[in-house]
Amino acid sequence: MNTRYESMPFPDSTSVAPELEFEDAWDVEAVSALIRSKCDHGETPAFLFVGRKEAGLLREHLAEVFGTDAVATLHDTYYMGLEVVEIECDSFVFAGGRKVVRTLQDPISRRPEWRDRQVDALWQFRI
Repeated sequence: MNTRYESMPFPDSTSVAPELEFEDAWDVEAVSALIRSKCDHGETPAFLFVGRKEAGLLREHLAEVFGTDAVATLHDTYYMGLEVVEIECDSFVFAGGRKVVRTLQDPISRRPEWRDRQVDALWQFRI
């Protein structure tokens, strides 16, 4: 018998408790506080997992600003820097995953090196 164990990429809504519960509207402050509570040592969560109810509330919230046509689906949607993932359960909100916050680099260090035009001209192939 060939049994293979694979970890699920999404949280299991029966073993992981939801971190937020919404009544009838999307709560921006609660989601913001949840994300801030999970930020530690330069790391932030990468995903916002939502159930069907919360996905609908989020669509309504985003439709107020962007219009209903813009949020027909939450596929490839980012909210407060987290990728929104809709999972197959009635009600669930969980911020998870991990992304490292990139530190700002000096823009001068990213500039290409200056080239000497005379030396470059010697190496160009001309027809």
